[in-house]
Amino acid sequence: RGLLGFGRSSHMHGPKILRLSMDLPRVIEIVDSQEKINAFLPQLELMMGGGLVTLERVHVIRSPD
Repeated sequence: RGLLGFGRSSHMHGPKILRLSMDLPRVIEIVDSQEKINAFLPQLELMMGGGLVTLERVHVIRSPD
């Protein structure tokens, strides 16, 4: 179950009260152009205290309007 989602409308979606433990492992997936992701990576490096970061190509089959 995901903690939060970030929709096409640029709004975060998630529970009103975050009840889950902050110690749980997390997977954050970002789907955007390669240029935007590459521009974001230095900021991600500053935010990360450790952990694994992977970069994968995706083929979007369906996207909300």
